[in-house]
Amino acid sequence: MQYQFPSPLLAVVRRLFAISAADGGTPAPREKDERCIPDGFATASDPAAQRMVGSAGIALIKRFEGCARLRTDGLVEAYPDPGTGAEPWTIGWGATGRDHVHGGRIGPGTLWTQDQCDARLADDLVRYAAEVRTAIGDAPTTQPQFDALVSFHYNTGAIARATLTQRHRALDYAGAVREFARWNRAGGRVLKGLVRRRAAEAALYMSGAE
Repeated sequence: MQYQFPSPLLAVVRRLFAISAADGGTPAPREKDERCIPDGFATASDPAAQRMVGSAGIALIKRFEGCARLRTDGLVEAYPDPGTGAEPWTIGWGATGRDHVHGGRIGPGTLWTQDQCDARLADDLVRYAAEVRTAIGDAPTTQPQFDALVSFHYNTGAIARATLTQRHRALDYAGAVREFARWNRAGGRVLKGLVRRRAAEAALYMSGAE
């Protein structure tokens, strides 16, 4: 059998992301439905449960991270967090923390080549995918859902503690979709880029549960 989101839910999701993210409203939680595992979902006993992020997830991450600050000499330079104007400094496809090229930490003056940015993304995606697999456990998960969760975790680092993960593990896919919109702030401010990213992740996640 194929699980399909009821059409009223689709309308709710669309309205959710049309509402200004600054209103601070939190959707009321929905009780978990008892449902069968749909066709196309992977569980921990399946080879697909060891999956990596797919092309749709990589494209989404690249779309919103962007390999920013490309200089005229072809090098990419680090920039401060847009929400705080300070730490964490970011370079390439959203890389923060360890500078695998020069050692130390990514900060002011860090410069990488495009190839170095691409290599770091590939390494990071392996790690983030593994952390998502651990967090969701044996919850049935489609590839689009997995991709959306990896993108969410790549940006927030919150897959282990997010209510979104709890909803997914409980097979409350409708509740999980609503949770994406809550993660729209950086430095205490709502950022339009995060609002758009969460909407895109929710749409990708929802496409895998239809």
